[in-house]
Amino acid sequence: MVVEEYDSGVGRSGSIGGGVREDEQEVFVASQWQLMWWRFKSHKLAVISGVILMGFYLIGAICGFLSHGDANFSDYRFAYMKPQALHWFHEEGFGPYVYGVDSKRNPETLKMEHFVNEEVRIPLKFFAKQREYKFIGIFPTTIRFLGVDGELTEADSVVDERPYPYLLGSDKLGRDMWSRIMEGTRISLSIGLVGVFISMILGITMGGLSGFYGGWVDTIIQRIIEITRSIPTIPLWIALAAAVPRDWDVFRIYFAITIIISLLAWTELGRVVRGRFLALREEEFVMAAKLTGANDVRIIFRHMVPAFLSHIIAAASLAIPFMIISETALSFLGLGLRAPAISYGVLLQAAQNVQSVAVYPWLMIPAFPVTVVVLAFNFMGDGLRDAADPYGSGGGSE
Repeated sequence: MVVEEYDSGVGRSGSIGGGVREDEQEVFVASQWQLMWWRFKSHKLAVISGVILMGFYLIGAICGFLSHGDANFSDYRFAYMKPQALHWFHEEGFGPYVYGVDSKRNPETLKMEHFVNEEVRIPLKFFAKQREYKFIGIFPTTIRFLGVDGELTEADSVVDERPYPYLLGSDKLGRDMWSRIMEGTRISLSIGLVGVFISMILGITMGGLSGFYGGWVDTIIQRIIEITRSIPTIPLWIALAAAVPRDWDVFRIYFAITIIISLLAWTELGRVVRGRFLALREEEFVMAAKLTGANDVRIIFRHMVPAFLSHIIAAASLAIPFMIISETALSFLGLGLRAPAISYGVLLQAAQNVQSVAVYPWLMIPAFPVTVVVLAFNFMGDGLRDAADPYGSGGGSE
């Protein structure tokens, strides 16, 4: 029966003249990247996580457009204000709006108290005009996704004439939490990418040299890795971060913290690369490259690294959440980024006081995107790791 099925051209199993199914032929001629993509698509949780991460990076790119205004603008009259409810329908029909807020200081506790004034309705508008900012940091514009409409001049009072909607509340200085979380997404997520890029360069270079040459080069590099990994992480972070001058601007501190985190993250990748190089340097294609006169740099980066590039991508996706958590932890402890910079860690500094969290729980909202991003990177990294493993279970296509 099997012979008759193959002889009939295309049988019930979808086989063709030579006895090989059409989908099997695609697997035989597919490239490594096609096989990796087919396996990754079968990991549904990893695909969903990838879509979520694309959304977060899109938010980071257009954070100014999604913000309600200047993330650093503060007004003491709206300090520690609860999140405002967004309403969609009113007597005149459909239209987003928030109620006005009356604020006064409690004479006994000296704290600002806020009361919703339902007699005052503040209409909001999609694609509202606000003060000028740079869209994705390049193009000047005045359009925000949602806000109180009307172009503002420097002489205008934002609070008195066109107040912000505080959809996620405000902090102790009366700054809009929604706008600050949007801005913090850009910095925290970009630190992960830049940090992984630097650690990949260090890991591939140092691990490649260690595995390719061996001998005393391998011994020195491996001792450096062992010493670095043996030092407790938090004290080393504190020591390196304390060495950053306090008078540096935000831009220089950003790159200093990124480099500090990268110096601790390259060691694991370096060992992985070393192990792969020890196996690959004895392969025939490497010996052929040496016989043709290729120099060591070309052999390493042109022939050996591309042979396991998929594994490097999977390792990088798993390293990014470590970078994000590291930056958040350093900034939370006051050793990383500092105001006026905005990141998840800087935003969570307000949550160090347990009493403040109990009274103002919306200050913990920045912890939610951190959790979602880290989980999404881990799930996507697991999918990429499984897809890059040629010995893993599962087929190459769905």
